[in-house]
Amino acid sequence: MNTLTGPIHSTKPISARIARVLQIVQTARQTEDRLTELPPIVFGAMPDCQVSSVSVDLDRRYQTIEGFGGAFTEAASTTLNKMSQANHALIMKAYFDKETGHGYSLCRTHINSCDFSLGNYAHTEVAGDVELKHFSIDRDRRSLIPMIKEATRLAGGELKIFASPWSPPAWMKTTGMMNKGGKLKEECRDAWALHYCRFIHEYEKEGIPIWGLTVQNEPDSTQTWDSCLYSDEEERDFVRDHLGPALHREGLEKIRLMIWDHNRDRMYERAKVVLDDPEAARYVWGTAFHWYMGDFFENCQRVHDAWPDKHLIFSEGCQEGGPHIGSWATGERYARSIIQDLNHWTEGWVDWNLVLDETGGPNHVGNFCSAPIICDTRTDEVLFQSSYYYLGHFARFIRPGARRILCASTRDELEATAFQNEDGGVAVVVLNRSDKSIPFALKCDGAAAPVESLPNSILTLTFL
Repeated sequence: MNTLTGPIHSTKPISARIARVLQIVQTARQTEDRLTELPPIVFGAMPDCQVSSVSVDLDRRYQTIEGFGGAFTEAASTTLNKMSQANHALIMKAYFDKETGHGYSLCRTHINSCDFSLGNYAHTEVAGDVELKHFSIDRDRRSLIPMIKEATRLAGGELKIFASPWSPPAWMKTTGMMNKGGKLKEECRDAWALHYCRFIHEYEKEGIPIWGLTVQNEPDSTQTWDSCLYSDEEERDFVRDHLGPALHREGLEKIRLMIWDHNRDRMYERAKVVLDDPEAARYVWGTAFHWYMGDFFENCQRVHDAWPDKHLIFSEGCQEGGPHIGSWATGERYARSIIQDLNHWTEGWVDWNLVLDETGGPNHVGNFCSAPIICDTRTDEVLFQSSYYYLGHFARFIRPGARRILCASTRDELEATAFQNEDGGVAVVVLNRSDKSIPFALKCDGAAAPVESLPNSILTLTFL
């Protein structure tokens, strides 16, 4: 198997609860293996109890997966268009093709500009245009919308997209500019709520249905780039009194509205203020979060336990501070976060920029970052990063509709999660960030298969 191929899900008939054969896909730092299929292993008798193990229990079932994916940004689409036709196609298939790529199914995009745009812009630049008579998505038609359409086609016509604003238009803000924080003017709250609805309708006219919304990207930070501040109470009130009602008036009540869209550290505090208000909570589908301020994985569990009828989506994460070309730690950071987030009730995991250039941009304020695929636009070279391969160990094998099942490891070094797809196939992902090889037994329903986890490696183990 080459590094851009791999089974997405088994099409074999289910003949028994536990398969006799374990399929193994491996990515390991000290080898050439990158999403590489290894020889299968036959399940057999349970080993001695002293052997390290990863156990799965098909009877203990948890959340259903919405999908995995990345973000469509102006930076990503502009970079993609600088590549040759062949490499352009290679990149898009690597992400969205269900047979030879990751089969991404849940993605994000921005409303108005973000830091990974070529500059500040808004869909209505005319001051005082509260009726949005000058609203236009022409800027997005240059490269962003064509990229989303191409991805949707490659994904088989099924791609869930949620949209997030980084800032309202400058004239709607207390500071009169999109960058460096500021707040939404009270008198512009209804116009801004209508702006979301208009964005959704205009994208629908382009053949791009919007699956969900977040209220505001990173509402707790004054960024040097496009940003807007909301206190806990201000977000609650905006959702309850303006955005929620506007979505319902515009026939968009099925849009999945997510609050917070910031780091895990304060996600419980924000969720409590909004979701403990019944009138606000009725408009909210769930909580979105990022990873940039500590781990705090247990806060995902706390939000789920407090409001089990609401949902959790990891909406953004990337390696900050430049492109980090060739870094192995980047992939391991991704995998650890994905495993921990999934094991704490997260239903979807969305990377940040799908593609960036050799500088980690373009970014209109110099906030350069890494991406799973870096394009050297000077040489037309496609650079697949470790994060690309590590993401594939989840996205290719844990498909939308999969249910998490109980998964327990006897070693701290073996971090694991497990899911059962709708076709009955089971996918177990095992991460080893240590510098030693660890043999273990994969156990399920009274049978076991001997597996070896290499140093700095990730395995996806699948069976029927």
